[in-house]
Amino acid sequence: MSDIHQAVSALFEPIDLGPLHLKNRIAMAPMTRTFSPGNIPNDLVTAYYARRAENEVGLIITEGTCVNHKASNGYPRVPFIYGDEALAGWKKVVDAVHAKGGKIAPQLWHVGAIRKENTGADPDPSVPGYSPSGLIGPGKENGVAMSIDDIHEVITAFAQAAEDSKRIGFDAVEVHGAHGYLIDQFFWEGSNQRDDEYGGDLVGRTRFACEIVSAIRERVGPDYPIIFRFSQWKQQDYNARLCDTPEELDAFLKPLVNAGVDIFHCSTRRFWEPEFEGSDLNLAGWTKKLTGKPVITVGSVGLNASFIDEDKRDMVDASNVATASIDELGKRMADGEFDMVAIGRALLQDPQWVVKIKQGRYDELQDYSKAALKELV
Repeated sequence: MSDIHQAVSALFEPIDLGPLHLKNRIAMAPMTRTFSPGNIPNDLVTAYYARRAENEVGLIITEGTCVNHKASNGYPRVPFIYGDEALAGWKKVVDAVHAKGGKIAPQLWHVGAIRKENTGADPDPSVPGYSPSGLIGPGKENGVAMSIDDIHEVITAFAQAAEDSKRIGFDAVEVHGAHGYLIDQFFWEGSNQRDDEYGGDLVGRTRFACEIVSAIRERVGPDYPIIFRFSQWKQQDYNARLCDTPEELDAFLKPLVNAGVDIFHCSTRRFWEPEFEGSDLNLAGWTKKLTGKPVITVGSVGLNASFIDEDKRDMVDASNVATASIDELGKRMADGEFDMVAIGRALLQDPQWVVKIKQGRYDELQDYSKAALKELV
């Protein structure tokens, strides 16, 4: 066993994010697994998260959990964050993670127009997707345009999910506002063509998200951490951008800060890529610079391939370990560009990834294989 080498030592410094004390700067990124029959997390799910906690992941952010709305889910066997059975299942997960010394936050999720009818999504597969304008992307219709009553129902569902999450012991909550799902559909001009108060310019299109965050804040109180995940890219369009300049990003982020976001989780496909011309800062770095809030970076950490294969529209079959990017990550964190990093596929493949990095056991890191998606390791 070797000591932490200097390049990655910053990853293992403790951090306080308000009342959330974390042993290190490494989070588990949320990854949909579809291993919850009946939409209830079971003992296999509990063990899956507990293994990451016992192997020194600082903060676990769960797979997306569907809030209580008739069209929130788009996939079979994903867990709900409502109903007595699902909440009892999550309580077991929370208790197991805490018993291993870890911290955990659920990702609160509504898929919006990604939902397709009759794909096995519970509770009623005949329900269409709901979205700002009945669009899944520019000129692509799917589902139902939301009424004001629909919007208020979804806001309430997110708020209730956060309140229930706090009650059963989760340490924080994350709101999923990225990747072309419902909240992001409101952000994106390509899917939000509304002419009321929930549409309009970029700032106007943040209103739905801001009202969700404000409603959560009212339910959970002033000191409970709210993480907000956002992205420029969408699964409908990998090259989509909400903001083309730092000034636009600033205008986008300010309403979310004012609504009560504590931590921003800035989703990019490759963490090492600069966000705007003229600066090496990535999206998380710019978000921290503009808001002063703690930020989480993410994107192909430790892997030598993009996490999306544009041709297959799927996760790549395999990716070798890229140790140089791990060292770069540590150096950029030490420089203060971002506060935490979320690890996805590398940690999915290997529950001991954090321990191996800490102990300098790079030669033991496992190459990612898509087979890891087929079971809970």
